[in-house]
Amino acid sequence: MKAIKPRKLQQGDLIGIISPASSVNDPSRLDKGVHYLEKMGYNVLVGKNVGKYNGYLAGTDQERLDDLHSMFSNKKVKAIFCLRGGYGAARLVDKLDYKLIRNNPKIFAGYSDISALHLAMFYKTGLITFAGPMVGVDFYDEVSTFTEEMFWRLLSSSKKFGKIENPDDEHILSLNSGTANGRIVGGNLSVISGLVGTEYFPDLKDKILLIEEMGEVPYKIDRMFNQMRLSGMFKGLKGVVIGSFRDCHELDPNKKTLTLGEVITDYFSQLKKPVVYNFRHGHLKDNITVPIGINLRINASRKFVEIAESAVS
Repeated sequence: MKAIKPRKLQQGDLIGIISPASSVNDPSRLDKGVHYLEKMGYNVLVGKNVGKYNGYLAGTDQERLDDLHSMFSNKKVKAIFCLRGGYGAARLVDKLDYKLIRNNPKIFAGYSDISALHLAMFYKTGLITFAGPMVGVDFYDEVSTFTEEMFWRLLSSSKKFGKIENPDDEHILSLNSGTANGRIVGGNLSVISGLVGTEYFPDLKDKILLIEEMGEVPYKIDRMFNQMRLSGMFKGLKGVVIGSFRDCHELDPNKKTLTLGEVITDYFSQLKKPVVYNFRHGHLKDNITVPIGINLRINASRKFVEIAESAVS
């Protein structure tokens, strides 16, 4: 399917806020996030069901779905930002109106659990979406200059982005050398694992896989990688970009374990394809925004990653 780029964001545009997974525990985060967006020169529309609770979900599936469809239907809304991740986005993928989304392409941003929507939207419509900051997580308090500069540049410029730099001049590292070109798909490892074998996960043939995770111990990460390996997902890959695996270590000092590094090396060193790591994307304050579905170039030999085009039109 042909990739669809959303229109670039301009000052004064209307940004819609939805909560398709979990809700924030502190309602002031929404107010502060809205204030930040308005200070940046945008108008804001908050979904009518934002702030609701249904256990660990931000309202019922239908309420969360209604907000998402409402924002895509509203011609005045130019971008849709998620309030937070948590859990629940994958419950919506079989209920989305993909024709509506395809006919009304617009910027859609979030990360973590929101990976389910990125993957399903790209696979079903070709829409390039943005694994990047969320209103109630990254834009409510002290905003990272690194995070916001990359995010707004990607959303507002129709020029080729070029090389991606880590914050604080940290080096991108390589596990396997070589070069690769392909569309990047992926996101949170647990969410990816939950979509394996469904019709909402993109075909990874000739793709570059992005993975990140938080709070999973090594044996659980091993289990998820093994599921992906057994499904045959790794066979057609062009390359792999390994983002942040935050707090992914065994907490019990008396428990025998492999390290995270050993698990990653075990699965990816044998791929014989370019693999880079220490790519600062994931559950981080200084967070690289990744346009899901964009053409990406990996040069693992020279240790850089490059966005080979613009992410918006």
